This record gives sequence, structure tokens and C-alpha cells, in this order.
Amino acid sequence: MRSAKSLKPEQGHLPWHGPVLTAGVDEAGRGPLAGPVVAAAVILDERQPIAGLNDSKKLSPARREALFEQIRARALCFAIAEASVEEIDRLNILQATLLAMQRAVAGLRLRPGLVLVDGNRLPVLDCAAEAIVGGDALVPSISAASILAKVYRDRWCVQVDAQYPQYGFAGHKGYGTAAHMDALRAHGACPLHRRSFAPVALHWRAPGEPAP
Repeated sequence: MRSAKSLKPEQGHLPWHGPVLTAGVDEAGRGPLAGPVVAAAVILDERQPIAGLNDSKKLSPARREALFEQIRARALCFAIAEASVEEIDRLNILQATLLAMQRAVAGLRLRPGLVLVDGNRLPVLDCAAEAIVGGDALVPSISAASILAKVYRDRWCVQVDAQYPQYGFAGHKGYGTAAHMDALRAHGACPLHRRSFAPVALHWRAPGEPAP
């Protein structure tokens, strides 16, 4: 696999081609116990640079929200896609994540000639691609994708909190915090939980079944 440096990824030059459109791809939601895994793909516009792009985990929620709107307004194109809880349980979280990434790239209005993916695994794509470990902090287009995926998923958690207020999704965003585990013990798992994840399987019970 070629290194990021040899490809000069943000300039979008392949050794055998001229300039190409480069898309950055990242995901959010691999670790939580509930909800879909979300992926985003972004092709930035070098004529409209966006200051402050970084790994979404290193940004405050307010900063992520502001950058989310800037990316949507200034990028050449972007797409956000999901793999559902059912797909996560059927395929496993890694394969579901790769599926969401594949869907995000396929959803781009413009076809990239090169796709740069955060991490060390690549989805099946019909164009050149490279996995870059730590890419969400190194490659602006991947940083932008990480922000879109994170904000989109966090907003989803806030929305479903109203449907299932007993679990506190708006606060912990589906992660296995102490409060979330307490809620699972008290109420069992809901349809949004990933049954293939061990902490959820431990507390799964039929609707209406009392806590042990």
C-alpha cells in the first residue's frame, strides 16, 4: 500500500494521472452500544478553505456544529450514510462500518478519483483508495468527514432521546457509560440497542418482561 506522502493526498495527484478529485472518508459510532454507525465522505473545495478542521474528537461540540455548517456550505460535495443496527448485528461492526463508508462514497454527487479513509481498513470501492491511520487529524478532507459523521450521529442521539428518555441517549450518545449501564439493568435493551454487543446481550429481554 502506498504511503500518504507518496500520493500527496490533499493535492490529489496519482503517479499515473493528473489532478483528481480526492474524497476523505471517516465514521462515527463504532463503539456505542446503540444506534447506527455513520460514515461521511467529503470532497473539499481548495478555493474555499475551511479553517480549524481537525479530528472531531478534539473539537468542542459547539466548534463541531459550526464546522458542520461550514463544510456543508463550502465543500464541493459531501454525503452521509448509515449502516443500521440490524446490519451491525447481522454483519458485525467492522463490516457494517465499511458498508456505511461504501454508501457514503457512492452518494457523492461528484465521482472521486482517489478516496482517503481514516484507519487501516478499506471498503470495496471502484476507484483508487488508501487507508491512513490517524488520518482524521492529518488530512483535512478526512477531518471534515469525521465532523460530519460525528455531528450527524450526535443529532440522531438527541432525537431518539425523546422516544426513549429512560436511557439518556442525548447525554452519553449510546456509549457504555455507568448511567447507560444502569438504564440497561433497569429497563432492559430497546430496539435501538445492538444485540450483538455483549453488554446489551446480557440485558436483553422480551418487551414487558420485568428486570431480574
